[in-house]
Amino acid sequence: MAQAAPAAAPAAPVAAPALQVAPPVIAARSFVLLDVQSGQVLTASNPDQPVEPASLTKIMTAYVVFKALAEKRITLDQRVNLSMSAWEKSGKGKNEQSNMWIDLKVPVTIEEMLHGMIIVSANDASYMLAEVVGGSEAGFADLMNKEAARLGLKGTRFTNAAGITEPGHITTAADMARLAQALIRDFPEQYAKYYSQRSYSYNKITQENRNRLLWLDPTVDGMKTGYTAAAGYCLVSSARRPGAHGSTRRLISVVMGTASMDARAQESVKLMNWGFQNYENVRVAQANTPLVTPEIWKGKAATAKLGFMQDAWISVPRGLGDKLKSEVTRPQPLVAPVQAGQTIGSLRVSADGRIVAEKPVQVLETVEQAGIIGRAWDSVRLMFK
Repeated sequence: MAQAAPAAAPAAPVAAPALQVAPPVIAARSFVLLDVQSGQVLTASNPDQPVEPASLTKIMTAYVVFKALAEKRITLDQRVNLSMSAWEKSGKGKNEQSNMWIDLKVPVTIEEMLHGMIIVSANDASYMLAEVVGGSEAGFADLMNKEAARLGLKGTRFTNAAGITEPGHITTAADMARLAQALIRDFPEQYAKYYSQRSYSYNKITQENRNRLLWLDPTVDGMKTGYTAAAGYCLVSSARRPGAHGSTRRLISVVMGTASMDARAQESVKLMNWGFQNYENVRVAQANTPLVTPEIWKGKAATAKLGFMQDAWISVPRGLGDKLKSEVTRPQPLVAPVQAGQTIGSLRVSADGRIVAEKPVQVLETVEQAGIIGRAWDSVRLMFK
């Protein structure tokens, strides 16, 4: 069990282990590799550099639509007709954009448009979904930006639902990794349903998913491709492989601005394999198991239980797991009231005297404030502590 040590306020979680493996050489303008289980970025290059998202935009479009479905503002079997506006913006029926070829005269369901947008990157579906959910594409862009702000995507701003090049339509590799993580976390059933599909047939036309990793790596279960002349070839991908203690480990890779369709697939595979092969995840705390039980003042209980509400993992270079040491740092004195889930202090993990990771520690059980006499007595005791 971790030992308690006095400290000031907890530091923010580190972006990556202090003890790192030599990074891979990735031919992309920017890239990020995120371990979902630990929340750590294993490697990155220019992660906060502004870039065009191209059709990676549709990850957020899907997120907003999934949220509308969850809130029952729309339904999967709801039928709509393609608007003239969506038809015009998607190329007026010309073979110049990615479309699922919705017929202006034939109603289409929300479900069909989700398949088209996610699997074959259909712009006509993206524009129409935006109009249904947001009232207009501008209204939908507002919803996209509200979600981006809520999710902490500080380098991202959307102006359209399809990813067309426009002034101010911008993101970063780091933000795309966070967005992908949020969609998989918040809508796991929808992610599993749509993103692993290799092809989709609609209007007697079958099109393949452009994410070649679905063919190249059986552990990859989705995400999204993108391309414009300005953005280059981009790919967000995710893969799951067995982890420690019977868990499943998921990595999310983002490559922006590669040279070709083949390059974005090859560089993504290289990035994924590097992460799985060179890093392992170590569970440093079990869910709802106290790491320390420090004395608490002015409370109805004598001690507080500090730990994690969920299993806590860190990513470390392979072979380093046996060398890890940890300690809980926390405010002193600890004074009631404290609420379950409240962050108090941090778990600092080190190896060979260097900090590997730091994670915020939570209160596991609420400790209410004591009565006036108990508080007064502890106030006196604290004066002499």
